[in-house]
Amino acid sequence: MLYKVDICGLLLAGGRSRRMGGRDKCLMTLSNKSLLNHVIAAARPQVGPMVLNTNSDPSLFAEYALPVVSDVVDGYAGPLAGILTGLEWALRHAPNCKWVASFACDAPFVPANLVERLRQAVYKQNADIGYAASGGRLHPVFALWPVRLAAALRDAVEREGLRKVDEWTERYVQARVEFPVAPHDPFFNINRLEDLAEAEAILAVSPKGKTGL
Repeated sequence: MLYKVDICGLLLAGGRSRRMGGRDKCLMTLSNKSLLNHVIAAARPQVGPMVLNTNSDPSLFAEYALPVVSDVVDGYAGPLAGILTGLEWALRHAPNCKWVASFACDAPFVPANLVERLRQAVYKQNADIGYAASGGRLHPVFALWPVRLAAALRDAVEREGLRKVDEWTERYVQARVEFPVAPHDPFFNINRLEDLAEAEAILAVSPKGKTGL
């Protein structure tokens, strides 16, 4: 995937994790590695430069040797603020990147071909944005975003007070990419301790945790 050099990877960990007691979910351990480590391992081969979006103390993530940026708008504005943060970071720090691929840091089984399939779908359908879907569910935080929309998103978030990802994406042509849910959903995400236990069970029968190949 030679084109990956023009795609910036955005790791989204900016939420407050209310159902996990406000802890940083991405630092919780799954199979002796943090969730963040699992996501980095899946994302790194698919993109060029990577940046971590979190509103926690940056020093907590020093060992990962990644740029760490907090939301560029105040008030824990959700994933849309994280996407805006990634687009504006790419504009300033990765000028060769025309796209930003976003990954949620609480989903450890990201497909190894996620970005490739999103990129192909966007080009084939002449779309603005590509996003993943599986099992009848949409996953707009696993998506490919054009950096050129940064100013429009800034306006929507600041002037309009927009907070829902789908309310913004519906303004543009979107390419939906379906991924299989067997042997497990590749976008299974961890919101509760029970989910962490289920993820351990998935890894026990599928060590690499890969689907969608």
